[in-house]
Amino acid sequence: MALRAAATTGMAARMAPLAMRRLFSTTSPNSFMPPPITAMGNGEGTPGREQAPPSTNLFVSGLNKRTTMEKLREAFSQFGQVVDARVVTDRVSGYSKGFGFVRYATLEEAEKGREGMDGKFLDGWVIFAEYARPRPERTPQNNMTNSNGYNSYGRQ
Repeated sequence: MALRAAATTGMAARMAPLAMRRLFSTTSPNSFMPPPITAMGNGEGTPGREQAPPSTNLFVSGLNKRTTMEKLREAFSQFGQVVDARVVTDRVSGYSKGFGFVRYATLEEAEKGREGMDGKFLDGWVIFAEYARPRPERTPQNNMTNSNGYNSYGRQ
């Protein structure tokens, strides 16, 4: 038994460097190469997503959990007159969900704010700014009825 353990340990010691070389090798023809960013999207904003049409409302993502509305307004106000700055917060904890909205007075100021703050640091985190998309239409749903038309109390 001891001989078998010694043999397998010696074999594992010889194989480890080869396995590690294969694992971390960059010269292998099968090595992974990620696609360029421009192939995934249009090169601006979030990769793989089409840009929203220009508007005075900016969507800001990547916010620190402790970022406040005042800090968001202060950071974006250097590029123009900020009409409204809102950090979307969790109802229970009150902390930021990691995104928010900034509304400028004019389109030109919104463009300056988007270009000036996209990819910059705010409260130690890299944030991304892009034009906000309009909220999609929502149809009201009656969640009280089940598939046969009766609600959970047995009434129609």
